[in-house]
Amino acid sequence: MESAGVKWKHSVLYLAFIYSILYFLHTNFLLLDNRPPRPKKWPQLPLRFRHDGTFKILQVADMHFGTGLLTRCRDVLPSHFPYCSDLNTTRFLQNMIQLENPDFIAFTGDNIFGSSTGDAAESLLQAFGPVIHSGIPWAAVLGNHDQESTMTREELMSFISLMDYSVSQINPPSEDLVDVNGGMMHIDGFGNYNLSVYGAPGSPLANTSIFNLFFLDSGDREIVQGIRTYGWIKESQLHWLRSISQGLQGENEDVNHITETLPVAPLPALAFFHIPIPEVRELYYQNIIGQFREGVACSSVNSGVLKTMISIKDIKAVFIGHDHTNDFCGNLEGIWFCYGGGFGYHGYGRAGLPRRARVISAELRKGDKAWMGVERIKTWKRLDDENLSKIDEQVLWELQP
Repeated sequence: MESAGVKWKHSVLYLAFIYSILYFLHTNFLLLDNRPPRPKKWPQLPLRFRHDGTFKILQVADMHFGTGLLTRCRDVLPSHFPYCSDLNTTRFLQNMIQLENPDFIAFTGDNIFGSSTGDAAESLLQAFGPVIHSGIPWAAVLGNHDQESTMTREELMSFISLMDYSVSQINPPSEDLVDVNGGMMHIDGFGNYNLSVYGAPGSPLANTSIFNLFFLDSGDREIVQGIRTYGWIKESQLHWLRSISQGLQGENEDVNHITETLPVAPLPALAFFHIPIPEVRELYYQNIIGQFREGVACSSVNSGVLKTMISIKDIKAVFIGHDHTNDFCGNLEGIWFCYGGGFGYHGYGRAGLPRRARVISAELRKGDKAWMGVERIKTWKRLDDENLSKIDEQVLWELQP
């Protein structure tokens, strides 16, 4: 039997051990809650054209980020597979930022592959890490895979809106949801918002919005008459889009007054969302720029997105994702619909087909003494090959005299 003195020594040692563990936890973990919160880092706002009269957007479609180094690539050559991971996606984004030096980056959904990560927040932090490090303003919408992990769609958009240099919004501010009768509009989804781009510094339009970017939540999956289908943009979202567009077109008169021009077409705008609309299938039979490599995976419901966009007249091009190996632009009744092309290495692709990104460039009209309104919108793609090859450059819209 142990003596009382030995038992006492063991008890003291045991208590000292427990105390040391509690002290370690307190100093290394519990005290973290007492640190003052770090405020979000904001980009320089508002968004505006450069001194050279350009505004460049990098579209990143379908990153499908998982957990980083341990997440393997899909659909790459056998020789590349042993060394390929999410880090290849990170490297591609870093290279695109360095090469193109965009003014703004638009992520068009399936930013993370929810089923491949047990921590959505950590996956988002890694996926958006390169753009946060760059300090470039950016915004995102959700795809149909983002919410398949530990966060709902609302939680995802809330988290994304709070990330450094993000100008994303969960949904429009309340003042943009007041209907004609003074009541509050309901809006479906999370990630419906618009961003204004102002004129070049030192120009007469430096304090005026002359270019608009619309972001819409195209949903994930839904059941229609017992059949599972992809999500779609709802009537409440289109009602909001019409309302905002009408308000922005009222500002067109101010632009005409400043530039001393006759009334022209509404100020140009672009739209960004994830899932294509059903009419994109029709482009298989029309002239396109780029490649139509797979069927268009869209909703069985046609909610009238194209009809609405034609009626409001300001949206010149729409940028989508979802179908990774499609990278074409095609024109539907005067509006271009452009795929970003699969960007991420954990998303499906085709072995031997480089991942790719899309770049959009808006250019201002040169006046007698200063930059005026938007004159031209162009786009091209970059491949993730040795030279980051530039392909399929085209003009999407040009101001007609």
